[in-house]
Amino acid sequence: MTTGDNNQRVVRAAGPAEAVTGVQLMQGIGHQPAQGFWTEAWARVVRRPGAFLGLCWLSIVIFFAVFAPFLASGHPILLWELGPDGSVQRVHSPMFDHLGPTDALLALGAIAWGAALLLPLPAPRSKRLAVLFVCSLQAALIVAACAAVRAAFRSADAPDWMRSMHADPAFRWASPVAATILVSLPVLFIPFMESLLHRLFPVACAALIAASSVALTWHDPIPSFTYGAREARGEIRTLHTLIPYSPGQGSTSLDLQPPRTTPMSAIIDGLAQDLARELGVGSFRDDPRWQVRKRATDPLLSETAPTEGLAAALSTRLRANVGLLPRSPDDILAEYTSRMERGEFASVRDVFQWLESQGRTRFWLGTDSIGQDVLSQMLHACRLSISIGLVSTGIAVIIGVTMGALMGYFGGWVDMLLYRVVEVFMAIPVLFLLIVAAAVLPRNTYVMMVIIGCVSWTGAARFIRAEFYKLRGQDFVQSARAVGLPLRSILFKHMLPNGVTPVLVDASFAIAAAILAEAILSFLGLGPANQASWGRLLSDANNQVGDFVPWLALFPGAAIFFTVLSYNLIGEALRDAIDPKLKKARV
Repeated sequence: MTTGDNNQRVVRAAGPAEAVTGVQLMQGIGHQPAQGFWTEAWARVVRRPGAFLGLCWLSIVIFFAVFAPFLASGHPILLWELGPDGSVQRVHSPMFDHLGPTDALLALGAIAWGAALLLPLPAPRSKRLAVLFVCSLQAALIVAACAAVRAAFRSADAPDWMRSMHADPAFRWASPVAATILVSLPVLFIPFMESLLHRLFPVACAALIAASSVALTWHDPIPSFTYGAREARGEIRTLHTLIPYSPGQGSTSLDLQPPRTTPMSAIIDGLAQDLARELGVGSFRDDPRWQVRKRATDPLLSETAPTEGLAAALSTRLRANVGLLPRSPDDILAEYTSRMERGEFASVRDVFQWLESQGRTRFWLGTDSIGQDVLSQMLHACRLSISIGLVSTGIAVIIGVTMGALMGYFGGWVDMLLYRVVEVFMAIPVLFLLIVAAAVLPRNTYVMMVIIGCVSWTGAARFIRAEFYKLRGQDFVQSARAVGLPLRSILFKHMLPNGVTPVLVDASFAIAAAILAEAILSFLGLGPANQASWGRLLSDANNQVGDFVPWLALFPGAAIFFTVLSYNLIGEALRDAIDPKLKKARV
């Protein structure tokens, strides 16, 4: 608005819902500072409630994927070895001893990413993201190369000289150093920073982190979870993490325990079976499916007094399950005898409730059919789902962008020939190809990533082809040709930034599809072997005797649903944010 004096003007910024005219904009009323394309698009995405909730959920999943080995592990953080007199002989950390190179690399990489993005560095955030992306790719390639070398030197078909070389202590450092040099030298020539000298420092830091992660975790110790039995015997004292169970740690006596139960539930189940045999009547005898835990609330328990047979059965069960006990069997039996003498146990139900309270830890989400903790597997499965989605989609985008750029730029017979290749790959059913590959190839994560990435690139290729068809006749492309820029520079430095936005939208949907494909494959029992997976947990919801286990269907199914939904919501929000037809005019 203006006053009576035309020389004085009061400029008032218009609110987000207030419309202004072109004259007012010329006067400075309602003027807003210009934003970059991606800054404005990201702001629009975050303002969408569904996309914001999806970002929050994916942040939680990524956090657990990175730090799951430190949050859920059956190996203690600290272990004190005790002598015969109870004195401390040695202190070490079994959890850190059992970390793999990927565990260490992800933890160190997360710290490096947080420091590089949050610290007030002079470089802009976009430049820092580019440096972090290239260095992360470099570190991942180093770890993958070292993993391939280790697998080759430790295979059953390897000759004796390779096995002896692998056992040499010097080889644990020589192999990572050689892989680091071979991978890092080409990375130095990627122009993600202006000069070679500026690229040297981040590349060296990434090489040091990756090589150290591999060298410090070169020899994998055999996982053994005997800490509970040793602690019950007084040999050690331990300090565990928040969830003291590893995904591969289980016991058949703990199969299909409901949520919030303790390891003492196995003792209670065994005592209930002994009581059924002793009584010979009642619902105990008529229920052959002992994994359905109805004994603790059966009305017969309130009517049955503890007997001498129950005491003998308790002693037998405690000594047979020493690894599940919070303390020694003698201490528990002594407390049971003392409580019996004081008349605290009026019925068998009171005994079972007391035993349940003795458990130090709980299975917050229950256990599966082989007695493994569901919560621990859920956290560790986050890594498989996130890595399958991101890596396979990254491979697909690289292949698709390259093929689409060549088709869209050259056109003619090049476009016709390469598009026939696109149509061939479009006709390949990804799921059936994965099933066949699981039968003839090693069932591991890397094979699944490569197969999904090498088949699902057709969408990115078609998007880039269409964008390059529109861009190749524009003035800036003709100018680049006129000054004699190389083809690589024209395609990927000048044209690609102007046509990559549809590919990024398609990539979010492709990540969701890859996660869903992995879940389906694991549900069918063809997923990566010896690795926690949401799909494998979901397949265990119908156990061997035909019972439906609700907690094995609810928790993994919800994780798959929310993760796939989050990527779809983010993709839809990003598509709407970058579509010029859906942007509202400010004037």
